[in-house]
Amino acid sequence: MIRPLTLACCLAVVSSVSMAAEKFTVETADDGVTVKHNGELLTRYLFKSGAKPILWPLIGPHGKEITRSYPMVEEGKETEKKDHIHHRSFYFTHGNVNGVDFWAETGKNGTIEHRKLVKAEGGDQAVIVTQSEWVTPAGEKILGDQRTLTFGEFGKSVWIDFDLKLTALAPVEFGDTKEGSFGIRVAGTMKTTAEKGGQIVSSHGDTDLEAWGKAAPWVDYHGPVEGETVGIAILNHPSSFRYPTNWHVRTYGLFAANPFGLSDFTKGAQHGEHKMAKGESIDLRYRVLIHEGDEKQGKVAEAFQEYEKVKKP
Repeated sequence: MIRPLTLACCLAVVSSVSMAAEKFTVETADDGVTVKHNGELLTRYLFKSGAKPILWPLIGPHGKEITRSYPMVEEGKETEKKDHIHHRSFYFTHGNVNGVDFWAETGKNGTIEHRKLVKAEGGDQAVIVTQSEWVTPAGEKILGDQRTLTFGEFGKSVWIDFDLKLTALAPVEFGDTKEGSFGIRVAGTMKTTAEKGGQIVSSHGDTDLEAWGKAAPWVDYHGPVEGETVGIAILNHPSSFRYPTNWHVRTYGLFAANPFGLSDFTKGAQHGEHKMAKGESIDLRYRVLIHEGDEKQGKVAEAFQEYEKVKKP
């Protein structure tokens, strides 16, 4: 005789199926949000590290960290160079906003202060929405910062969309400097200067030093981490401010998209400062693709073709 399922049993089955189907889960805490992919740690969004919110650690294929752990872990790893304390894994800042340096951490720098966690939801994709303010050393609030981080899959790869709306709370000028803006510091063994096989490749085919300062829809940075080649690509959405962005990408491991530093990048042929009246906004939109292998194995070009079709609000 087959007994009918009880309500509690049915609910348990439904709950189990729901949990199994949830590719991304989020867990909130006082200091940030943890994101897991298929039950394993992917990253943590930290409300404050140094002078800004960041994502760290960032876990790549094979379960290894693919961004530098210093200075979040002061001793770091033997393979990591202890320089540029402000290069904190995965972040957004800029080196000159109304003459204030938000990029470096000098003790006289501006800070990006987390104010509110608006949303943190998991599922087939995960979404984190936060609100922050850019504050000068004198305490003036000059920019509102709403960022939406969406996490999803592309084949075997994982992507993170970073959609940022900056709104002027006072008259604002973004200065023309290479010191910015959407930055990642790759793992020490991945950097080109480690001479372990790391390489920078742009969508135009420029490699390593040739890619610096040039505009391109995407750039990939790949190299070995504990014996496995992995890559991080940053893709720039066509609706993003000043698409295609210019790249402040260095062979020592800094990987940054910067739409403002045109004078440095073009040796004075172009200028990148941008003024905003109070109440005006700009949108910056990037997708970070975390993949196995080099840019070809990771299908970065195909991933960009998919990304550029995404309708952004």
